[in-house]
Amino acid sequence: MPKHGKKYTQLVKDHDYRAFYEPEQALALVKEGANAKFDETIELAIRLNLDPRQADQQIRGAVVLPNGTGVSRSVLVFAKGDKAKEAEDAGADFVGAEDMVEKIKGGWFEFDVAVATPDMMGAVGKLGRILGPKGLMPNPKTGTVTMDVARAIADIKAGKVEYRLDKAANIHCRIGKASFPVEKLLENYQTIVEVLLKAKPAAAKGQYMKSVTLSSTMGPGVRINPVKPLGK
Repeated sequence: MPKHGKKYTQLVKDHDYRAFYEPEQALALVKEGANAKFDETIELAIRLNLDPRQADQQIRGAVVLPNGTGVSRSVLVFAKGDKAKEAEDAGADFVGAEDMVEKIKGGWFEFDVAVATPDMMGAVGKLGRILGPKGLMPNPKTGTVTMDVARAIADIKAGKVEYRLDKAANIHCRIGKASFPVEKLLENYQTIVEVLLKAKPAAAKGQYMKSVTLSSTMGPGVRINPVKPLGK
């Protein structure tokens, strides 16, 4: 069993973390529990009643949070010619083509998100075994394979987060920082939950959301009623 600090232990004693809370109440408790010396990240974890092994029960996509994530992300764009210039003008941190492919093959990973124009995917596809396991492979489902590179960069810089069902049928997303007001965290939370509700596969059976939990980097999890995750 992992050992927890005094602050964590006291928080668990002060609140019933086995109970269900309304989203706004849960966020207030999570913020109260974020007592680290750094600005903790607020995380959302949702377990879905899906079978990740089934192709018709996969969920993957991206959404721009209305209040951002509080995290700065560096963007690499694979593009040539006018699209490379467009990427540079839009604020991409790194822009290149085959030269960047070779650089990554050599072990360079100084970027958080990769975007590619469709014509570059032939070359970028060779990096599948390298970028795939790291979650860095451009994908049209998340809007990172596109001709509109300026829009893609703007969305990422504005607070775009990706969501994907993992092998244990969980979705994990950051929704902001502990320094955010509850109102802004609540807007971000509602945005993600609404997107996931709309993305419910037709093959899903029974209760869709099995658990909904909010937590800070160093704090305990606070549960929200999975039957009414929006508190309505």
